[in-house]
Amino acid sequence: MVSDDTLGKFSLTGRAALVTGGAGLLGAEFCRTLAEAGAHVVVVDINAAAALALAQSLTQAGYSVQACYTDVTQPDSVQEMVASTLQSFGRLDILVNSAVLDPKFDPQHDPSGIAHTNSFEDYPLEAWNQALSVNLTGAFLCSQAAAQPMLEQGRGVIINLSSIYGLTGPDQRMYQRPGKPVEYKPVYYAVTKAGILGLTLYLATYYTGKNIRVNALTPGGVYNNHDDDFVRAYSARAVLGRMASKDDMNGALLFLASDASAYMTGSNLVVDGGWTAW
Repeated sequence: MVSDDTLGKFSLTGRAALVTGGAGLLGAEFCRTLAEAGAHVVVVDINAAAALALAQSLTQAGYSVQACYTDVTQPDSVQEMVASTLQSFGRLDILVNSAVLDPKFDPQHDPSGIAHTNSFEDYPLEAWNQALSVNLTGAFLCSQAAAQPMLEQGRGVIINLSSIYGLTGPDQRMYQRPGKPVEYKPVYYAVTKAGILGLTLYLATYYTGKNIRVNALTPGGVYNNHDDDFVRAYSARAVLGRMASKDDMNGALLFLASDASAYMTGSNLVVDGGWTAW
């Protein structure tokens, strides 16, 4: 039997959490998970309508949630995000950096397939710079802004979302189909997700003695109506033989956000179905 003391470590009652990319596939799951654990949650997204819809849905379900339009590449917008959170809840305890440009391969995101046809040799500098701004600089700016109230409080948690492609090179064979144009997982995704791990280590050690814990969460591929060929190819490389479901990361996220991981910083929690175990 699990003791109440152990279960109590997962409670986030009274704490305030920011989730960037909060209206996305995983971001929405994270917002719901944190709210269910008792946190006041701010759904942060550049898609204001989607953020508001999620916030309203969770509020109607009885949780303390609000939406905040934010462009994580713009310092002023990020500062306003933190200021709005402090105005509403008087504190900021948790930052989840999950905003990302992710070149997904499911039909919902790219029914034409044209987003993945650039080889490394002709990859556009503009696209590279845009991805660095969102995926890496965005996490830098949000962490920088959130750290200020965390330092004043004497505690805080930052969780950075990486990817298995921050640990291993993409297996480009999975994205290629006989008789179809060659497609690639773009260079920026692997590079920025590896950079997120470096940022995590830097911040964890920078805040030595400040009671600000910084960890990374590294998901494997999450199923989102991918075609059967991709699902088979991906699943064959995962030890558990399947892609992740969108809720498979929730337990790990709550663990990192809560006191259950109180003696953990500078770590990378990999939830990939064994993809990187081979």
